[in-house]
Amino acid sequence: MIKLHDEEEGGGEPVRGLPQALPEGEQLLWQGSPGTLAFAIHAFHIRFVLAYFVLATSWRLANLETAGATGLEMTRVAINSGIGAAAGIGLLVLIAWAMARATVYSVTSRRVVLRYGVAIRKYVNLPFEQIASADMRRYGKDKGDIVLSLASTGGLGYMRLWPHVRPLRINHPQPMLRGLTDVEAVAHTLATAITAHGPNRFTQTSAAPPARSTLIAPGLAASAT
Repeated sequence: MIKLHDEEEGGGEPVRGLPQALPEGEQLLWQGSPGTLAFAIHAFHIRFVLAYFVLATSWRLANLETAGATGLEMTRVAINSGIGAAAGIGLLVLIAWAMARATVYSVTSRRVVLRYGVAIRKYVNLPFEQIASADMRRYGKDKGDIVLSLASTGGLGYMRLWPHVRPLRINHPQPMLRGLTDVEAVAHTLATAITAHGPNRFTQTSAAPPARSTLIAPGLAASAT
């Protein structure tokens, strides 16, 4: 059963990243956290923030030049804009670092668990039976995200999951394991665990050449319950 609850309801962490001790027979297969830089770039979009500052500064400097401003005035504007950009991006990176540090993704032999939240920890329990498909998205040699499509959202809301959710899928939120620095290894572990848990629901395909987006659980969607 899909479940989302806060730390206060679980009474702490008997196992790192998990709200409760694992039941008998369930094994912890993998745990990890987002990489700070990947998290900052792809969840907080710091490249777009930097591009905004560059474009805004360029536009302002062009207007000043047209108005006959002195080189000193233009230099002062450029420096002030640079300081503002550094402060804004630095703040986003700091927030990304705090969120990444507070996040633990877990894959067990029966489910995926997301633990996140800087002030109040939240836990999302995603049993394999409710995972309709899993999609791996690469954006570097070993970096990427894993998007989980659910047979039923189980009441999960987009804002409760953010930023561990696929962007703009508001009506049907898709949880994400973001900013993974070893995405292919995690995808392999997840696919193998789902196969072992329900061999009749999933058939793993042979290895394919690297691509930006790869369906790592192709047989789940059609037979999800």
